[in-house]
Amino acid sequence: MALADRPLVPEEWVLRLDAVLGALPRCVQEQAWTGTRWRVGGATVAHVFGGEDQVFRITFRGEPDEVAAFEHLGHPYFRSGWGGNVIGMVLDEEAGIDWEELAELLTDSYCLQAPARLAEQVVRPG
Repeated sequence: MALADRPLVPEEWVLRLDAVLGALPRCVQEQAWTGTRWRVGGATVAHVFGGEDQVFRITFRGEPDEVAAFEHLGHPYFRSGWGGNVIGMVLDEEAGIDWEELAELLTDSYCLQAPARLAEQVVRPG
């Protein structure tokens, strides 16, 4: 299928994600091969996109034990087929999106991907 068969992520979602990620030191929003990603330096912190199956997903980074825990939680979480520290989450507005929890997960992802001197500047929730 062509990339055109993938739905665009709702702009309000991108803005909401950018409010969290864009506030982190040197974390920048970019267009990805599909969807939108946020990076610090050369490291991807998060990537939100619509799939060919018309389902929206976001991927981010986690500690190895967190990746396994989220994988076992099941829907809306999944383990990505690439990268040992990548956690995925299905974004389903009808089922509800816990934006507060997602903000915490994205902040943690940033702290894993950012150089230590930048991660130390972040006030982490909880």
